[in-house]
Amino acid sequence: MASYGIRDMAREAGCNEQTVRWYEEQGLLPPVPRTAGGQRRYDERHRRHLNFLRHARELGFSLDSIRELLTLYRTPEESCAAADRIADRHLADVRHKIARLQALEAELVRMVAACDGGSVADCRVIETLADHSHSHCLAPNHQAATV
Repeated sequence: MASYGIRDMAREAGCNEQTVRWYEEQGLLPPVPRTAGGQRRYDERHRRHLNFLRHARELGFSLDSIRELLTLYRTPEESCAAADRIADRHLADVRHKIARLQALEAELVRMVAACDGGSVADCRVIETLADHSHSHCLAPNHQAATV
């Protein structure tokens, strides 16, 4: 079976060595055997787990969700219903964030469009930022004000 050092593992996964160590400390990687000299020696199973972790992080899954998904990954005979629920929950979070970003975009567009480009004393951008009453427009469950 192939054996990898931490530098090789990190390079292949596109992360740094500290990230690999942190995943190990968090229990997200299976226990890693060490040589007599104390060096970590990773195998193919570790490589697969690290790639799984990195891909899940790239997709924005939380560490708690990744822990749940890793448990499922380690038990391939189980139903995938739990994995579907985790992914559905994450998708709902992503859609909520997209809605908030769209509200943010609309507010910024409105704010910039309302500015005539005169002096700072008459600047709609500065006025809007200084007026705390506008901050509610980006709170959860609120939409940005329309022009």
